[in-house]
Formats: sequence, C-alpha cells, structure tokens
Amino acid sequence: MELPEDAVLLRIFLGESDRCGKRPLYEAVVLKARELHMAGATVIRGPMGFGRSSRLHTAKLERLSEDLPFIIEIVDSRAKIETFLPVVDEMMRESGSSGLVTWESVKVLRYGQA
Repeated sequence: MELPEDAVLLRIFLGESDRCGKRPLYEAVVLKARELHMAGATVIRGPMGFGRSSRLHTAKLERLSEDLPFIIEIVDSRAKIETFLPVVDEMMRESGSSGLVTWESVKVLRYGQA
C-alpha cells in the first residue's frame, strides 16, 4: 500500500471503559480500520489525563483509575480518513463515548520498507 506524502493524522481520544458491544471501543475502532484497509492504527494508553468534565484519570497507585485515557492514531490519505470518520462517529455514538476526534495534515516521510 502506498501513502501519499501529504496525508492526514486522525486522533481519537477516548476512555479505557468505553465499549462498543462486548469489545473495548479502542479495539473495535482499530479492527474496523483494519477491515477497511486503512494504512495503519496505533493505540496509546495514557497514564494520566482529563477531558471535558475535568475529572482526573490517573494510574497512580494511591488512586487507581478504571478509565485511563486512550488515543488511537491513524495516518492515511485525506479521502480514506474522510470515509472513515462517519464510521468512527457512529461507533462513538453507540458506545456513549464523550471522546474527542481531531485531525491534522502531516507529511509522510517513510512508510514501510524503502
């Protein structure tokens, strides 16, 4: 698969406890991205964060959180990201997630083996 030099980075911020059916939402999003042949997806687990409610989520021992922040990053062409956005929106709506979705233009310097 080729990625254009000018691509889009999609970031999806959500909580560990967000679910899509029986699966964690982050897992459902990544599996759907794979099914739709997106260039790739990475899930990053955050040790600390807060969102719109300002409620702090932390992995500190004295205050264990069951809802740590997760970020999914997907880089692909603008067209593929635009096609994927309604899918993400529907999954987040069904899960009741109050997550955040952002995108930014990026330059792809290397993708896979040269």
